[in-house]
Amino acid sequence: MPDSLALLIEHWKADPHSTYNSWFLWEERLKNFRSIRRGIGQVVRDIEAGTFGNAYRGSTLETVVESVAEQRQIFKGADHAFMWKPKLRIPDIYENIENQRAFGRLLHACDCCDTAPAVIEAIQRIDALQIKGLGPAVANLLYFIHPTLVMPFNTAIVKGYNALTGSNVKLGRWDHYLSLREGAIRLNAQYRTLLSNDLGALAGLLFEIGAGRYQAPPRTPAAGELQAWEEDLAKVRAETAALTKQWAAESESDTTHTQIQGWLRDLGKALGFDVWIASNDRSRPLGDGKLGDGCLTELPLSSIGGAESVRLIDVIWLERGSERVHAAFEVEHSTSIYSGIVRMLDLALGTTVGAGSTLFLVAPDSRRDDVQQQLRRPAFSRVAELGIRYLPYSQLQHHREAVARFGSGLKPMLELSQLLQ
Repeated sequence: MPDSLALLIEHWKADPHSTYNSWFLWEERLKNFRSIRRGIGQVVRDIEAGTFGNAYRGSTLETVVESVAEQRQIFKGADHAFMWKPKLRIPDIYENIENQRAFGRLLHACDCCDTAPAVIEAIQRIDALQIKGLGPAVANLLYFIHPTLVMPFNTAIVKGYNALTGSNVKLGRWDHYLSLREGAIRLNAQYRTLLSNDLGALAGLLFEIGAGRYQAPPRTPAAGELQAWEEDLAKVRAETAALTKQWAAESESDTTHTQIQGWLRDLGKALGFDVWIASNDRSRPLGDGKLGDGCLTELPLSSIGGAESVRLIDVIWLERGSERVHAAFEVEHSTSIYSGIVRMLDLALGTTVGAGSTLFLVAPDSRRDDVQQQLRRPAFSRVAELGIRYLPYSQLQHHREAVARFGSGLKPMLELSQLLQ
């Protein structure tokens, strides 16, 4: 008995007016991928720099979304989901700066990763924030970053998918989108020789079924189809619940890490040093401001070896108005101690640090043995020469105020810390 869906796909591909021929095989399509991805990168940079603004009109996002909406009929209306609707306050990424940053992190994470699990986790992270009006329409941007991993999403595609598979996917919900993606990937694999590794081909077919241009093949009612979709949805929700717990722990860890950096920042300034905060942490919120408030905006070290690594050191104290480093601190709350030591080595071996400078690994009291074990690794044979010291959280927490009021130079920090080699 012939496969009715296979026959439909073949008929669709032979139709000169189908999305397969008018868009998927369009010569300009690949050029559009490159330009849209570059535009998404600019959106991320604008958000990170605080220059994105608080309106859709005139933003770099408008330029990118308009480029997507111009991708022939399948993406017509893609800009509607991103247009600012002030009465409804959706999507809430223009006037809510934290939501805007979360949106930027989603785009950046997907732009930097290259695996399906990483893309799905980035989507689940944004879903956990429940940002009003920011739903699966974002997948139309992510598709142009990862066309083999992300399924385009709009009303017609959802209608086509439901008609073809007997599912009950709803618009506006990320968990339903992810369940659609699971089923679409299976469907695409089943008809891979007729479709493409690029999910845009299948999306085009579903779009035309959902728009009524093609009819879905007659289906024999079967509980298995709906059950498969329900299982996909249950799987997505279970994964999201587990990850939400993990992210809560990570968020607590990030908060503690930032708090410790803040203590070191304030202590360094009280002792008369210029303070550098890791370039990727400066914009973190702390109290009523940001972690980088009152700190150096440029790291004044000339001829740095491993410059990018050095700029990621959590906190550096420098002699005021000078390049001389007096102390550098890596805070290792729960992350790899190894990476912190590597950054310390880049600083020590790539610059003229100065004879009086000291390098500190700051970690919870419970991680003392972990710090000692890492410092003794054969790969770090130079560590003993550098005298990297361990500064427990408890010592910093209990004595920082007294050191700020009565301390001078690095002597109090040496008394609070210890050598573990």
